[in-house]
Parts: sequence; structure tokens; C-alpha cells
Amino acid sequence: MYTKRERSSGLPACNTTVVVALSFQHRAAGRLPHRVALFPGAWNPPTVAHLAIARAALTWSDEVVWLLPRTFPHKSFDGAPFEDRLLMLRRIAASHPQFSVAVSDGGLYLEMADEAREFFGAAPEIALLCGRDAAERIAAWDYGRPGVFDSMLERYPLVVAGRDGDYLPASHHADRVIQLPMGASFDEVSSTEVRDRIRRGADWRHLVPASIAETAAALYRNKVGQAVPPV
Repeated sequence: MYTKRERSSGLPACNTTVVVALSFQHRAAGRLPHRVALFPGAWNPPTVAHLAIARAALTWSDEVVWLLPRTFPHKSFDGAPFEDRLLMLRRIAASHPQFSVAVSDGGLYLEMADEAREFFGAAPEIALLCGRDAAERIAAWDYGRPGVFDSMLERYPLVVAGRDGDYLPASHHADRVIQLPMGASFDEVSSTEVRDRIRRGADWRHLVPASIAETAAALYRNKVGQAVPPV
């Protein structure tokens, strides 16, 4: 999504918002899905908790899109380089035929969902997949004008995985929030914990998918910011 300034003959210039489609780096096999779950994150690195959420989301969706935005609205892009994060996501996606990987220009959930709609068209139902903490952040975000979150939920429901407790939506949002039961607790698993354990030399490999363990080891044992060659 980007904004361009246009001028018509005899009229003042005005800003026009243009929605671009997601840029897919890996696509799930098969036909056009009926339901798509968008799974945005920083992926610094992806963990076994993220993988469990994505697998659980397939009880609702036909395809889970692991989504990496080019910019983040709530944090700077520090740590692992963008291309190394994509590399880890592609390796995870290769392990399941219903996983895809895409890059978005926008960093807000609504922007990412609109980019997905531009790619998929009108047919599939598109939802945003997240954990409880992210759902609370989305609901409380200052969008600059009232009603944005309400409008987003009308178009794109939330699929929320319970982590560190369940998400409790406002009563008028309850029918647009799909609670995703998790078969195990991953409350102690986080990307921060993985990075910290690698730097301390503590046990960490059980916290990340096996398909990215070697990449994560090379990436976070090295000075973060240096590109990691494919392995």
C-alpha cells in the first residue's frame, strides 16, 4: 500500500491510496482456498509456538500465510536481516503443503489484509491470525480516527490463539473473533527467549522448528545483522 499525489487539470492535487497485492515467496499447493489465515510477525526467529499456532489455524482455514511486513508500526526492524527471516519462513513453509510465505508493504493488520484481498480477490474469506497479546494490541491501537478496528473486524475476523490466557473481546465483537484452542501450553516460548539462550550458550533447539535450527544457530551466534548463507 502506498500513497501517490495526483493533479487533475484545473483542480488541486490530492493524495490517492493505492493497494498493492502481497508478494508471495512460497505458495501453498492446490486450488484457490475458501479460507485464508494471515499470520503476520517479526519472525526473529520463528518458534515452535508459532508453528503450533499455524497448524492449529488449519482447523479453520485452508491456507496459512506466514507474513513478513517490510516495516513495523510498533517496533524498529532490528536484529536478523529481512532476507534471513524470509529464508527461515520458506523452510518452515516447505514442511507443510498448506503453508505459504508472503511479504507485505503495509505494517498494520488492516493494510496487510487489504493486500491479501488484492491478491486473492473477492472469493476467499480472509482472517488475521494472532496470539492474545497481538489481539489486544490491535484492538487498542490508535488508528488516528474512530471506528477503524470495528470496520476491520467487519471485513476480516480475528483468529486468536490463547497464549498467557484467552483473549476477551468486547461483546459486540465476539461473533467476529474465532478462539483457537491450543493443544499444549507455549507460554514460556518466545523469540526473545530463543535469542537470549543462544547468546548465553543455553539449550534452545527445542524452542524452534527443526528446519530452521541451523540457520538460527548461525544467525544469532554471529553478530546479528550479518547475512547468513543458505545451508
